[in-house]
Amino acid sequence: MNMLAPQASRLPLDIVFDVICPWCYIGKRRLERALARRPEIAADITWRPFLLNPDMPPGGMPRHEYLVRKFGGEDRARRLYAAISEVGRAEGIAFAFDRIQRTPNSTDAHRFVRWASRAGRGSEAVEVLSAAYFERGLDIGARRVLQDLAAEIGLDPVQAYAWLAGDADADWVATENLRAHRLGITGVPCFIVAGRHAIAGAQEPEVLERLLELGQQPAA
Repeated sequence: MNMLAPQASRLPLDIVFDVICPWCYIGKRRLERALARRPEIAADITWRPFLLNPDMPPGGMPRHEYLVRKFGGEDRARRLYAAISEVGRAEGIAFAFDRIQRTPNSTDAHRFVRWASRAGRGSEAVEVLSAAYFERGLDIGARRVLQDLAAEIGLDPVQAYAWLAGDADADWVATENLRAHRLGITGVPCFIVAGRHAIAGAQEPEVLERLLELGQQPAA
């Protein structure tokens, strides 16, 4: 052990997100780059739910219907997604929006992240959910899909399904979503460092790095 090496400090970092938000996927990758540049900072990440579509039916809806409601049609959505895909490529993300057949209600996906977080796998859960939805076109609102994804991150799929089959943490998701709105958060991702400093949007790694540095400063 190198006694002269700087000791990593623990930095609380809340990330308000929705797993069906492509900019949250991009923001996660950019945060990882920022943290890689600052190995002396050990972030204690808490993933906090935000519901982009709070009125989504429990079973989700067909993608075409969603795009008409959200964007007015597939043509406008296609133009927006093309721009997002270009940004994603720079972060190593192969967005495949055309593979998505169904837009899910994301409550169970948030519950899945919460469940995985208790086993120390929260960030892995967010990653596998994002890749499954945006790159593989899987319906991450389906509990059997979530069960399979649990196995992909080394968690017990049987336990995952049994837990998701109940309603544990559903109220927590709703409460966290309400809390985010009461804090004035209207868009995600939103990064909150040390409970004091926040920035919204999929910011560049340099911007996130400065936010991390700000969070290390003593409270006034």
